[in-house]
Amino acid sequence: QVQLVESGGGLVQAGGSLRLSCEASGRTFSSYPMGWFRWAPGKEREFVAAISWNADSTLYADTVKGRFTISRDNAKNTGYLQMNSLKPEDTAVYYCAVEPRVGMGFSRSSSQYPYWGQGTQVTVSS
Repeated sequence: QVQLVESGGGLVQAGGSLRLSCEASGRTFSSYPMGWFRWAPGKEREFVAAISWNADSTLYADTVKGRFTISRDNAKNTGYLQMNSLKPEDTAVYYCAVEPRVGMGFSRSSSQYPYWGQGTQVTVSS
């Protein structure tokens, strides 16, 4: 079992930055890939980024590539999403999730992630 708690969301102007954190409890966090997803009203849940268990590999949605950076500190059981050059269309509730996959690789499909945090709201004003 992995429990996840996100923090760091808020209101920011377009062009600004935010850093989201995802604190995990449970010994298995460091063994599994993690991902960030977002959900905006009226839209489907969207993959944002994923990172392998050892941080050797990352994957980004085209909509955030070059602006967002996913990272993790396994010693602190914490994952991060650095968001720069924010746009109004980035407004959503952001969720971190853990995929219990052994070995390398990760998925961009939310159905492969059984462990989720409660979400943190990010609002970008124009």
